[in-house]
Amino acid sequence: MSEVVAQGGALQNYLALVVQFLLKNSFDKTFCQYYILARMIEARQHLDVISAPERVAAVLSPIRRRLLEHLNKPDSASGLSRRLGIPRQKINYHLRELERAGFVELDHEQQQRGCTERVVRVTSRALVISHGFLRNLAADPDTIRDKFSSAYLIASAGRVVQDVAVLRERAAAVEQHLPTLAIETEISFASPSDLKAFYEEIADSIARLSLKYNRQRRGRSRRFRVFLASHPVITKTEAEAQAEAKRHKATKKHQSKAKPGN
Repeated sequence: MSEVVAQGGALQNYLALVVQFLLKNSFDKTFCQYYILARMIEARQHLDVISAPERVAAVLSPIRRRLLEHLNKPDSASGLSRRLGIPRQKINYHLRELERAGFVELDHEQQQRGCTERVVRVTSRALVISHGFLRNLAADPDTIRDKFSSAYLIASAGRVVQDVAVLRERAAAVEQHLPTLAIETEISFASPSDLKAFYEEIADSIARLSLKYNRQRRGRSRRFRVFLASHPVITKTEAEAQAEAKRHKATKKHQSKAKPGN
């Protein structure tokens, strides 16, 4: 059976239940507000969406990405130097650049052989680069005529990342929840006709639900973008895909030579 994972309202619902529990157990509202803010900050720390060009440039360096990968727990330049076999002075320089760009921060200071050593940690557990930093060069799904193409899907997915990144920052600035929803599942279709029938039923359901819940003319209504996409699951390794492409190229070349007149 396919597993369906829904996200979005989960955090809000969880926080609401926690607040109810805290209030019932004599915690005041101020404490509850601080608890909610702490959980919101913790949730944001799981993911950092990068859109500023200077931050993208700061993380493109292979050595900096390697440092971030090995900062799964707080460490110092000396500790990273021993683990990676890179001179401490070089690591210090790149850590300062990462800290300036907001990818690492000071965890604590410690004394090491008469010197004060800075131990740093990553500010987020995962990074995503938004295509917003490309600005006018970014793909615009509204300019792509073929709505069934992979180009349209990629452009639309990029717009989702960009828009949600902006909304996350704005919601965080006023300590508000951002209502989002993501549903993911995997389905094995027996034939192309089954896939086509599935698409048609999904389209009909979306149209019906849109007509049912759309309240555009009401003054207090808020618009949401519903983005539905599907694609085949990756089942081959990179090496297997390259070998398949090489065989295909060789076969095509052989067929071309075998044609009359060649």
